[in-house]
Formats: sequence, C-alpha cells, structure tokens
Amino acid sequence: MSSLTLLLQQAQTARSELIARLTSEQTHCYRLFHGSVEGVPGLTVDRYGEQLLVQSFHAALSTEELSELRAYYQQSLPGLTLVYNDRSAGHSRVSNSLSLTEQAAAETEHIVQELGINYLYRARHTGQDPWLFLDLRAARRRVLQLAAGKTVLNLFAYTCGVGIAAAKAGAQLVLNIDFAESSLRVGRANAKQNLLPTRPRCVQSDVFPALRQLAGLGQATRVRGKPMPPFPKLEARQFDLVFLDPPAYAKSPFGVVDLVNDYQALFKPALLATAPGGQLICCNNVAEVAADSWLESLQRSASKAGRPIQSVEWITPDADFPSPDGKPPLKIVLLQL
Repeated sequence: MSSLTLLLQQAQTARSELIARLTSEQTHCYRLFHGSVEGVPGLTVDRYGEQLLVQSFHAALSTEELSELRAYYQQSLPGLTLVYNDRSAGHSRVSNSLSLTEQAAAETEHIVQELGINYLYRARHTGQDPWLFLDLRAARRRVLQLAAGKTVLNLFAYTCGVGIAAAKAGAQLVLNIDFAESSLRVGRANAKQNLLPTRPRCVQSDVFPALRQLAGLGQATRVRGKPMPPFPKLEARQFDLVFLDPPAYAKSPFGVVDLVNDYQALFKPALLATAPGGQLICCNNVAEVAADSWLESLQRSASKAGRPIQSVEWITPDADFPSPDGKPPLKIVLLQL
C-alpha cells in the first residue's frame, strides 16, 4: 500500500463515527481528506452528495497520484464521480483541463443535502470556490438551533447558506447581503430548493454602506468631494441574530476588509445592527490570527461602543476539519449581547 493510499484510508477511518452522525442529520457533504493536517499539504477531498471534489492548492497532482487517489475512492466509495480542480496557480484559479466527459460532470448542477436542507452544487462555475463551504457547517447548525422566530442579518452572504438555514428554522425575517449578484442568484435558487416558511430577502450591495445604514450610522454619497458608487438605500433597523463572515482581505471605495489588522471596521456596525439581547456570530478565517487575542479585541470594541458582551460561545468546526492543536484556522464565536 502506497503512502498516499494509506493516508486517505486513515483519514476516512478517522471520520467513520462523524460520517454516521452526519448521515443521521441528513448531511451528505463533508471533507474526506484535509491534507494540511493529514499528510499532504494543499490537497483536499470533499464529498458533495454523489460527487467527489479533489482540489490541490500548493502543487498539481501528478498523473500517478491522481490515478491512485481515483482508484482508492472507486474501491472505498464506489459509484461516486470524481472531479479534479488544480488551484495551485495564481489567485487560486482552476487551471487544469478535463476530458469532455469530465467537463460535463464538473459543470452539471446537483442538489446536495446538509442538515436536511437542499443546496445547489457545481464543481466548476464562473467563480473559484464551491457554492457551499463545508467548514461552516457547525455554524449553520447553530443558526438552525437559534433562528426560529427571529430576525436574521447575513453579511457577506455568498450563496446564502446561513440565510437558508435561518429561514428553514422558521426565522421571522432573513436579509442576505453580498456584493456579487452571481452568488445571490445561487442563493435565490437555493431557497427554491426548499420548503421555507419565510422567503429570504437578498440585497446586492457592498457590505459597508448596507451595514452602516442598518446600524444607523448612515453612508455619505460623496467623500472628500468625490461621488461614491451607487448603493441600495436601506432603513436603519436592528436584528435579533447577525452573522458576520467576511473574506480575509478585500478593498472597495467604501472601506477595507482586513481580518488581521482591522476586524473592528466591520464589527462595530454589525454590533450596532444587533438588537439588545441579541446574538452576533463572528467568523475569522485567517490562520495566523490567535483566537484569544481576536476575542479580546472584539470585547474591547464592544465595551467602547457601549454594547458590552454578556457571554461567549465558541463554535468549533466539525471533525472532518481536524485541528490537532485545538486551534482551527476558522474561528467562529457567538456573542450574546
């Protein structure tokens, strides 16, 4: 048995109990191999329903490695199709070509299930990331437990996975905000795949002006004499549950998202958009940011804004994203205000 096959086998065995539990939760999407801590840095293998998505981020797989990987899963998980995306080139873009048959499989839309909720999935599309981030499953599970009867604001919504979970739970109102119309289009399609008591609302907007308006801070239409890009006008209001999941870094005319140096630029208005007694779930996916120091900065910011945090709950990613040192790169914290 080769070393790669052995590592794949060990990873699958380690997940046996988790996969059984996920199956009982009507979840058929999970990570089978997390190479950064399981022996092959930069290699991931994810199951999305009846398809396996293999991705390499540091170096392309050799023909032999891909053949070995394919052979292992044909034996251990027969009947699943496999799509390989090499994303080791610049900007993490998919760079490898596929055969016509493989390309057709990669571009076919599937309905996959997580926690009893249907989501659309496609291995290759105009973007670069899967339409459902599997490491956020634990957070979506917590939203399912919390959202019934509440008003929910989902910031940097992407394809609205959190918003769909909130609506499925019976939220009174769900507002998804994201700059990319292509992502929100998938989010609207996701909503149609489920019987939801509440139809989520989607607003295409840079999050900064949307959040500032909702927080009652307002957004100027001109800055230093220069007109700002157009943005949707929103009335100030507070929400019972706010979910904040920004990218690591992004820049726009309205502000800079920087999870290392200035999380507070987003945190303060998100805090102000959360109702008294409400809950704010914050995510930080930058590995080098230490959880304790990040939380301390949030607590200082909240106290300074006059909205002190009453209690803290860490939401740990499920075990298909193992973290031997107990410090997962994705940090998720639920703040009770």
